[in-house]
Amino acid sequence: MRRRVSGVLLLDKPVGISSNHALQAVKRLFRAEKAGHAGTLDPLASGLLPILLGDATRFSGYLLNAEKGYAAEIRLGATTTTGDAEGEVLVRRPVHVERPGLEATLRGFLGPQSQVPPMYSALKRDGQPLYVLARRGETVERAARNIEIVSLDLEAFEGDRVAISVTCSKGTYIRTLAEDIGEALGCGAHLSALRRTATGAFRIAEAVTLEALGRMDEGGRDALLRPVDLILAQLPPVVLEEAVAARFCHGQAVQLDAVPGGVSRVYGPAARFLGLGEDGGGGRLIPKRLLAERRQDSPTG
Repeated sequence: MRRRVSGVLLLDKPVGISSNHALQAVKRLFRAEKAGHAGTLDPLASGLLPILLGDATRFSGYLLNAEKGYAAEIRLGATTTTGDAEGEVLVRRPVHVERPGLEATLRGFLGPQSQVPPMYSALKRDGQPLYVLARRGETVERAARNIEIVSLDLEAFEGDRVAISVTCSKGTYIRTLAEDIGEALGCGAHLSALRRTATGAFRIAEAVTLEALGRMDEGGRDALLRPVDLILAQLPPVVLEEAVAARFCHGQAVQLDAVPGGVSRVYGPAARFLGLGEDGGGGRLIPKRLLAERRQDSPTG
């Protein structure tokens, strides 16, 4: 029997299953009515997959848009059909790379830039994922995306294997970054392993595995859920008195002495999270997105 449960579960997704498979497994364990995740990880990749249950799904965009952190391994000297270790090798080239040159090349990828998404991705063209077209041997033009590589550090380098840590903006494909690094080095490359280590303020050290989750009872699993408003920690808070909070929860704009610019986290008495408000000018706070249990039809009359 399904139940209403809300919060954020930090899952350590294993290699070999899709993000949707992991999501459905968590949803079954929690018997949750509603669930989603914040950012797809390929079956090849492991690591942090925030699972959003109940009301948390209403704020998924704030995690989807957050910076991500990755630990990646790149294999130099070979390009593949998929850009990662699952594909067939297309070309092999000799590797003549020294550490100083590699470090200089990595520095060249820092900052804002454009990146063309790979064909083997979940992006859709005319309703079909690109990877479906790619498996049929089709290639279509993809528009470049604006991304940013915030940090890119060399963790290890031995022979044809390079280990890096990356912090990047949303929409960045690490397999494409690996291929581009290989081309810049003149030897080609593909992504051989990937682990997501961070999403926004959440870190992989805080995550739980599916195996461990399956051994817990319901109370133990529920205790792992993070509050919904942690997704929105980067937004300024606004606290409303009880009468004002009641009007806000009915979808009415409320008048305050001061309202933060843009979007803010809104709380009622006893630090009760109500949802999001938006600056309407002149001290007006307009409801933008309310928790389902707080949202009610506006009174008439």
